[in-house]
Amino acid sequence: MAAKEVKSALKNAREAIKNKEYKEALKHCKAVLKLEKNNYNAWVFIGVSACELDQPDQAQTAYRKASELEPEQPLAWQGLANLYEKNNQADFKAELPSVYQKLVTLYESSDIQKCCEVCKKLADLFLENKDYLQVARTFRKLIQLKEDGRGEKAVDKGEVLQLWKQMIQLLADSVEEQDNETQQHLITAFEKAMTLTDSVPSDGHKKLLIDYISCLSKLQHEQLKTKEICETMLSLYPEQTFPLEELGKWYLKTSDDEAARCFTQLLDLDENSGLGRIGFGVRALEEGKYEEAIKHLAQGLKRMRSSTLAWYSLAQGQIKMHRYRDSVVSCNQGLKCCCAKEEELRTKLLQLRLEALLRSGGEQNADEALETLSQIPHADKDPVLMSFKGRAYLQKGSLDQVFQLSTELLASNPGLADAVALQGLAHLAKDELQQAEQNFLKAVELRPDSWEYYFLLGRLYWHMGKESQRDKSKTQTHLLKAAKLDPFLGPAFRYLGHYYREITKDRVRARGCYKRAFELDNGDVESGAATVDLSMEQGDMDSALEVLKAVTEKATPGSAKWAWMRRGLYHLKIGQHSQAIADLQAALRADPQDCICWECLGEAYLNRRSFTAALKAFARAHQLNQESIYNLYQMAAIKQTLGKFKEAASEYLQIIKREEYVPALKGLGECHLAMARAALEDYLDGRAVDLIQEAISYLFRAVRQRPDLSCLWKLLGDACTATHTVSPNRARVLIPGTLSGLDPPDQEHTLTQTQVLKLGERCYAQALKLMAEAANLWYDLGLNYYHQSSRLTSPEQDPEYKLLLEKSLQCVKKAVMLDSSNHSYWNALGVVAMSKGIENFALAQHSFIKSVKMEANVTLLRYGWIIICIVLITQLAHEAFKIAQSLEPLYVRCWIGQALIAETVGSYDTMDLFRHTTELSTHTEGVKGYAFWVCSTLLDKSNRDSELYRYNIIQMNAVSAAQVALCKYTERIQTDSGAFTMLGYLNEHLHLKKQARQAYQRAAELLRSSEQSESLNFALRNYARALCNTGQWDKAVRVYSSTPKEELHDLTGLALACFRAGHLQDSLRAYEQALTVASSEKEKTYILTALAILQHRQGCMDVAKTLLFKCSMLQEPAAESLLSLCALGLVHSDSTLASAALSELLKRTSGQGTVEERCILTCTLLALQGNYSAVQKEAARAVHSNPGNPSLWALLSRLVPQYYPRKADGGAVAGSVACLSSMTQGKKALLFSGINQLASGRHSIEDKMRNALKTIQTAVRLCPDDPAGWAALMAACHTENTARLLSSSAPRREGLERQLMTLVSEKGQYGRERPLARALEAWALQQAVSGLKQSGQPAEAEAICKQALSPEQPAVFLLLRQIQCESLLLSRTTLPSSVLEQLSSAVLANEACVQAWHWLAEVYRLQGLLVQAVMAYRQSLQLASQLGSFSGKVASLLRLALLALGPCMASVQGAEWKDLVLEATTEALKLGPCPIALLIQALLQFSIKMGARETRRLLERIVYTPSPLQPETVTSVARWYLLRHLHAKDDHELMDTLMDHAKAAGDSKLVEFHKQLSS
Repeated sequence: MAAKEVKSALKNAREAIKNKEYKEALKHCKAVLKLEKNNYNAWVFIGVSACELDQPDQAQTAYRKASELEPEQPLAWQGLANLYEKNNQADFKAELPSVYQKLVTLYESSDIQKCCEVCKKLADLFLENKDYLQVARTFRKLIQLKEDGRGEKAVDKGEVLQLWKQMIQLLADSVEEQDNETQQHLITAFEKAMTLTDSVPSDGHKKLLIDYISCLSKLQHEQLKTKEICETMLSLYPEQTFPLEELGKWYLKTSDDEAARCFTQLLDLDENSGLGRIGFGVRALEEGKYEEAIKHLAQGLKRMRSSTLAWYSLAQGQIKMHRYRDSVVSCNQGLKCCCAKEEELRTKLLQLRLEALLRSGGEQNADEALETLSQIPHADKDPVLMSFKGRAYLQKGSLDQVFQLSTELLASNPGLADAVALQGLAHLAKDELQQAEQNFLKAVELRPDSWEYYFLLGRLYWHMGKESQRDKSKTQTHLLKAAKLDPFLGPAFRYLGHYYREITKDRVRARGCYKRAFELDNGDVESGAATVDLSMEQGDMDSALEVLKAVTEKATPGSAKWAWMRRGLYHLKIGQHSQAIADLQAALRADPQDCICWECLGEAYLNRRSFTAALKAFARAHQLNQESIYNLYQMAAIKQTLGKFKEAASEYLQIIKREEYVPALKGLGECHLAMARAALEDYLDGRAVDLIQEAISYLFRAVRQRPDLSCLWKLLGDACTATHTVSPNRARVLIPGTLSGLDPPDQEHTLTQTQVLKLGERCYAQALKLMAEAANLWYDLGLNYYHQSSRLTSPEQDPEYKLLLEKSLQCVKKAVMLDSSNHSYWNALGVVAMSKGIENFALAQHSFIKSVKMEANVTLLRYGWIIICIVLITQLAHEAFKIAQSLEPLYVRCWIGQALIAETVGSYDTMDLFRHTTELSTHTEGVKGYAFWVCSTLLDKSNRDSELYRYNIIQMNAVSAAQVALCKYTERIQTDSGAFTMLGYLNEHLHLKKQARQAYQRAAELLRSSEQSESLNFALRNYARALCNTGQWDKAVRVYSSTPKEELHDLTGLALACFRAGHLQDSLRAYEQALTVASSEKEKTYILTALAILQHRQGCMDVAKTLLFKCSMLQEPAAESLLSLCALGLVHSDSTLASAALSELLKRTSGQGTVEERCILTCTLLALQGNYSAVQKEAARAVHSNPGNPSLWALLSRLVPQYYPRKADGGAVAGSVACLSSMTQGKKALLFSGINQLASGRHSIEDKMRNALKTIQTAVRLCPDDPAGWAALMAACHTENTARLLSSSAPRREGLERQLMTLVSEKGQYGRERPLARALEAWALQQAVSGLKQSGQPAEAEAICKQALSPEQPAVFLLLRQIQCESLLLSRTTLPSSVLEQLSSAVLANEACVQAWHWLAEVYRLQGLLVQAVMAYRQSLQLASQLGSFSGKVASLLRLALLALGPCMASVQGAEWKDLVLEATTEALKLGPCPIALLIQALLQFSIKMGARETRRLLERIVYTPSPLQPETVTSVARWYLLRHLHAKDDHELMDTLMDHAKAAGDSKLVEFHKQLSS
């Protein structure tokens, strides 16, 4: 019964597992175990169910129990394996290999396939644990199972091969880390795999061999086998380089005869093989072929950078070749490549690096050497290394340590040659040559095969002096011995070269030694330079250039300076300047501080005519060597060549300050002469004479040094002759007494023009004595004689005139004889031949024609054609001028000739032609002709609207051009009265009054000595008019009185002068006399108008009106009479008369010229009528109608701040427009613009770039003599200080009040009517006092007032009283009635001052006398209305309203204060928009009924709908009271809206106030 239940339960358990009902299966299994405790299947089923239910521990227990019950059954072991594979527990993983091994044992006899599968899993598990031995054993077991087959089908050979390869793949990567058994298993695997490989040779077999060799190469004990396999592979695959490379690596470490064959075969297969090259290099190094070794090793290392042995070998070769720096680099690379197994090679590399560093020299290298020595193990026990340590100390200069170390070494090693040599080097460093010699000789005895000690001895003997140098047994013998022992020792050959060159004078041998030294060390500059220099000395230029070429081709940028320098000098010598420049530039890259190289480069540039580059090169050379005169001279010479004469002269001066250097003195003279000629071309005669004088001075200093130089005498003659151009009274030159021939000779004498020309003649004669056949000297002397003749005052009567001309003719003929190919000589001959006194016209014509034929260059033909025009008949002149123009269009004389012809025939192009001559250059004929035509056109009033006038005069800026040209003309020709008259007229036209007066005065002076009375009277009339224009009225009266006084112009001019001079009766008589002379009604109208003005000045109002009315009744009344009548009405406040006169004036006048006057009169009339807003509108209307008139823009900018300050921003813009449109108007308009900015509150805190202070500062700079500008600057500074105080910043411009006030007073004394000046001074005083009071300086303010106090200035007295009472008012002290009466009297004395009444009202308010304050404000309002002051009326009304608002806010009973507030604010609003008046009305409503809806409406109107010009302060105050109103109404929604508005406006104070109310 129990067996059936067990069987049934097991069946049910199996079914449950099959249905994945694992818990049910567990129940059945437990039921089985209750019946049969050791049931194998039950335990297995429990393991399966527990495993699936993720109960690994229970499953492990069940499987273990089952395996213990029946250990030979695989089912439980399979379950364990599956359990362990699925779980990653460490104990499971550790047990898994034993489970696999048990399965392999169980399957081995029953199921080979499963056994193999388990073996593979076991091998993977061992591989994962890196147990390579077990991997190998497992694979051997697997392969054995495959090979045995156990009765199955035949064994698959390919499958077995793959298993061997798989085993190789698993073990080969870490073969060097494995034990011997594992390595043997791997070798067996390779051998079995190669045995099983059928196709040989093949890619698979080849790859297998490569892997086998790679594996064997990692095993040191298998080197013979490696060689055997490599040879086998070579026999099978002779084209493969891999086995050769592996053999090569082996041969590198051993000395084998087969090595050469191997490396040769390797290079045959791959010529770029790195290993092959390295192998050859190592073999060459062993054979002493160092150059070849270095070459091969360097090539090999390009492919094998990680070969430590190659780097070591390369460093060895480089040390043998004495390339110590390269050796250090190689050692560093080798040390980087060293691995842990190459400790011995690393030590060798460190020793090599130590030696290379020490032989390189230098303190830094010594420090690195000591650091390297510290890295060498047991270095302190090696005496050779310790001697190297001593050499490191020697290079660092630690001689005491060197001696100590050498002594210790000799004590422990008496026969150590290195220690002896070290001691010798130490003695040598201390200049103890004898001791050094003894040490070196001993070192040679100890080591006779050492090249170093022989070289040290030879070098020592060379430096011991000439005696030891000449001793052949010393210097030469030891150096030859050193060179024999080490044929690669370059310094030995260099010193031998020194010996042969300097001692034996054997240049050939010296050259050979130097060449050998340079071949050994391309960095040996001394040897290379000596090789090239000796080759050049011996004429072997090809060899020298070959060396230089080889060096420069290999040179890196910034190196081989010596080679580049020598090659550059060679190319400079043979004229290849561009190549020389390139070479010298390369030399400078190596040493930019070499001044000699910069000089050579400058010379190269100069020879190539690259003057700017040459200048920079010489400048750099001078900067590096400022003691060199040559560089400075070349810089000056180049600048002179470039036409920079002033700069050249300054540098020549630097030279002659050091010494009297003749070339510099000559250059200075040439520069000054050139600058003088340029000044003469610009008609700057005074400057030209000064420059000529300096040129003569410097040239004379040069002549005193070198009187044998003809060029210096010629330059002196040129300088003297150059004075012929200027006016005789200008040409007065200071000449040294020695040169002038006058006594005393040690002083300078002033010579006239004639004397200077004579001096030039003597200088040319002296030059001719030195060079008699110089054609140019004869030519210059001839011109000098010609200029002397032209300066004679009366040529026809002076016998010397003809003599001078004859001399000139002979000299020029001589020049032509010596050089008949120079066209200038022929021209000069023609000019002299046709002069008066000679008049040889045939010779002249022949000469001019020869000149034209002589030179085909068009630039030189034009002068000959001009001269031909003079001698040809008039009909052909025009054609000749045309030819001259075609040859040279820029030659001015051609155009002058054409202009003269045009003037003769009456052409319209005359003026244009003359204008073109002045544009080309300044010429006397052209200038005077153009000025004449400009003046004629200006005098013709009938053509002002013509196109010709607009083009010739306006568009071409003719007046300014003619005036400038005439200034130059009169500077040169000072005897032409007509030119001075034209100049005066043009100056008048340009409003240059002072210059016009001077020109007219000069014209009158020139005409006084002549008999031209009419011209003299005309000049006097012009002079008197100019005196009137400059305000010299008394002098003008005298000049007018000197005229005949028969013409109307003389009488009216005299009358005006008398009037302005204050002689009213004389003026009246002159006007009455002029009235009798007047011939036309228009003239009589003007005279009557002048008489009316004169009568008005005398106080005869009725007579003046009568005369003006009489003028207006004429048939053609002059506009000036109506203008005077209108002005009369405006001055006397007769608006009816002014309006009528203005209406009549507007009917009769029109045109652009009267727009400004009409606008001013209209605006004045509107202001008189009290219509202030219309003033601004009228000016704006005029601007819109005439936008191109800058005067109207300036007028608008001037009127806005006075009559309509609300539009001050627009006024500032108008001033800017006027400034940009006209410089004349712009000076004033800029000041108006600044005042507008003041009115609109523009300060620097608000806008740093565009503010009133900056604008007014600019205006003051433009017009420093205008007191209004300084006054405005005071206001701007005060505004800035106030703004900074309001923003809690410290003022920056304090303490300027007194200085600015003084400037206003000083500038007001000139050019301004005294009443206006006094008013401006009074304003400046008030402004200064305000500034001082604001800055806390009342004592200073009181002192200024007392200083300015006078009985005629009651305003100053009032200001003083204000200052004195201010402290009492601030302290709330009650003033006695007597004091109040005094203050009231002071204000009454200034009854025309609105601000005085305001101040008095404020005093009354502070004293509590509100009624008196109201009366004072009403008085100020009445006064402002009388004065027509808009701002005064508004200020009075607002102050009055604010005064009345005080009692209302204090809830004083009575309606009179409320009514007064409403009255004042209503009147203020009638004058125009006034935000403050609206605010006061809102505050009044707030005081009456704070919570009323009307209160909120008025305040919200100000806060939310402000006017464009409403100040932020008004809005802020309105917000404050609106918040109080809303808080009282407890209206949170509106309060939130108000807070948002305040935050957006940045009103932080209101936000804080709201927080306080809310709390």
